[in-house]
Amino acid sequence: MPRSHRRRRDDRDDDSLDRLIAGWRRTESRRGRQYSVQPVSGARTEKTYTCPGCAGTIGVGVAHVVVWSEDGVLGPAADLAARRHWHTHCWRTA
Repeated sequence: MPRSHRRRRDDRDDDSLDRLIAGWRRTESRRGRQYSVQPVSGARTEKTYTCPGCAGTIGVGVAHVVVWSEDGVLGPAADLAARRHWHTHCWRTA
């Protein structure tokens, strides 16, 4: 069978904005600011993160939320770059 010379698309090549916007993203207000909240299933987590709410580790395979500001003065790209991964419980109680 002949080899295919087409480059295969790796899921990690996806733009991070496209990955975060896909799914059940919602907007929440906290202390007068707007935030986008994107749930991440445990199956989609590929590395560990530090939760800013409790300073604990969010391990590989743990469902959590990614949160970023929607009303930053530097624009949407800077807001997305400043996103943080939170334990779901920590975000609810923040």
